[in-house]
Amino acid sequence: MSPLPGKTLRPTLLASTCALLVLVAGLLQSCLKRETLAARGAREQVLHRGIGHELEDLDPHFAAVASDYHVLSALFEGLVAEDPVDLHPVPGVAERWDCSDDGRVFTFHLRRDARWSDGSPLGSADFAASFRRVLSPALGAKGAPALYVLRGAEAYHRGETRDFSTVGVEAPDAHTLRLTLREPRASFLAMLAQPVWFPVHLPSIARLGPVEQRGNAWARPETMVCNGPFTLAEWSVNHRIVVRKSANYWDAARVRLREIHFYPLSVDTEERAFRAGQLHLTDALPAGKGPVYQRLHPGRLRTDPLLGTYFFRLNTRLPALADARVRRALSLSVDRPAIIASILQGGQKPATSFTPTGIAGYVPPQTEGRNLVEARRLLAEAGHPGGAGLPALEILFNSSDTHRAVAEALQEMWRKELGLRVKLVNMEQTSVLNARRTGDYQILRSSWTADYADPENFLGIWTSASGDNFTGWSSPAYDALIAEAARTIDGNRRKELYAAAESILMEASPFIGIYHYTHLFLIHPSVRGWHPTALDHHPYKHVWLEP
Repeated sequence: MSPLPGKTLRPTLLASTCALLVLVAGLLQSCLKRETLAARGAREQVLHRGIGHELEDLDPHFAAVASDYHVLSALFEGLVAEDPVDLHPVPGVAERWDCSDDGRVFTFHLRRDARWSDGSPLGSADFAASFRRVLSPALGAKGAPALYVLRGAEAYHRGETRDFSTVGVEAPDAHTLRLTLREPRASFLAMLAQPVWFPVHLPSIARLGPVEQRGNAWARPETMVCNGPFTLAEWSVNHRIVVRKSANYWDAARVRLREIHFYPLSVDTEERAFRAGQLHLTDALPAGKGPVYQRLHPGRLRTDPLLGTYFFRLNTRLPALADARVRRALSLSVDRPAIIASILQGGQKPATSFTPTGIAGYVPPQTEGRNLVEARRLLAEAGHPGGAGLPALEILFNSSDTHRAVAEALQEMWRKELGLRVKLVNMEQTSVLNARRTGDYQILRSSWTADYADPENFLGIWTSASGDNFTGWSSPAYDALIAEAARTIDGNRRKELYAAAESILMEASPFIGIYHYTHLFLIHPSVRGWHPTALDHHPYKHVWLEP
């Protein structure tokens, strides 16, 4: 405000006024400096989320781990989507669908306003071409067996025919897609939310090389064309992935978030970043930190249900682990409750089955927990009393304080109770995945979280043809039971078949189950629409931030 005409401020008053203005300006500047990334993100609708691991590829047809889905579900959408509360199938690119009376033919009616991120129309031919790409033997898509539910898909993928018209995929017009299954599949619609069923934009891929060639670098910010609620804006490897709201997504009016920033951080780094106000969500929480947050910051701690199993794969191709009695002895000597109580402290349940309870009423057969007498008897029966004759075993795990602590616990249990020598080998995630793929390991830290809520999604990975087995173990009897269960519509009969198969699996013990997950993570109070789902799937168009 200017002084009154003919008046002047006294020097002391003027000095005081100036000092006050300087102080206020300084305080404002200090306050602005203290605004955290999470607080600014809440104002600007920019979600900052930890995802645990860096992605190997942003091509959805090569998705391999849970962190892949966290990012790819922002960039792509399949025929069906998931309800944000309970994840039941809801319309995605297909606005509706019909099913034949025999449960084998699904006809999807696509939205006429469905668009790629470059504005070009998205139609049934795009889905048909994408499914053909997945099934191409040259591509080597890890998830291709998921499409074996389609008539003729397995034969095409195995190279037994080059005629794609033998596969149950038809596009009679631009907005109709007809998929014919080789047999009825109760879980088919739920399966369609997996990334391997997402469409990809073949013209933009072809500009950079053959569409069926692994290593085509089309999934980059400057070249990626996608169809989800967001587009790829930045990918700084081992730093962050940034996606930005798409103006051409058919349901863009529902999308409130402007951007999502994904950070591939270790669990310990995530927790520190959250405390510093740099994240809205962590992927997990360091072992032992749950009780601390429960006491000091209960409003920021979430313990959600999660269909998943933490386990160790055993390479049954190696002489030391080829005998099921040795494998069972290793499993029977593990004190699972002690690992949970002393290391994890997050409400996990001991894994005495591979499949968690609570999947559509399925109750898995339970094996015995810890039995040291039986473990030592089996080891002696296999010709190794007190561990005699067995070479030193190696436990391979990816970098994590929690994984190391669990591996050290197993190392000590097997040394003390069975007389075994055990070495620990630590590698980064990419190297571990490569070792898993090539079979260059002995005992491998692993986890499996469900892609969809059905027992087949757990038990199917142990079949001979599965691309997720990695142990070398196979059983024709097991394969037959899983195949029969897959084509069985009667719910009670399906459960009986899966239980019989899981009994065979547990007796053979190609793995050592440690615990069934709960999802323990940190969430900022500004996050809305983040419902507790058993698959840790959260459709981003239903998520927003409130300052």
